[in-house]
Amino acid sequence: MELESIVEDFARNVAEHTDALWRGDRTGGRKYTKRYIAAFKKLRAQGDAGRDSLATLLTHPRMDVRVKAATYLLSERPEQAKPVLQDAAKGTGMIPFLAAQTLKYWEEGTWSLDID
Repeated sequence: MELESIVEDFARNVAEHTDALWRGDRTGGRKYTKRYIAAFKKLRAQGDAGRDSLATLLTHPRMDVRVKAATYLLSERPEQAKPVLQDAAKGTGMIPFLAAQTLKYWEEGTWSLDID
C-alpha cells in the first residue's frame, strides 16, 4: 500500500471517528479508532518516510485530522506538531480541549503515545 493511500486512510478514519462520536455512536467510533491506529502503525513502520507522509495532514482542512496527526507526531516531531496543537487549543469544543490536554501533558513531561 502506498504511503499516500495510508495517510488518506488515517485521515478518513479520524474524520469518521469524530463524526460517529458527534452522532453518539460509540461503537462506530471504536471501529474507526482501530482503523486509524492501524494506519498509523503502518506509517510508523516506514520510519521517516511514514512520518513525513503523516506530517502532510498537519494542514488538513479538518481540525480533528490536524490535531490527531499532530498528536501522533508530537514525540518525534515536536517542532512541527506543537504549533498545530497550540493553534487548535485556542478554540472551544472537544477537539480544542483534546489539543490543550495533549499540550498540558507534554509540558508536564507526562505525555506518552501508548500505541504498540
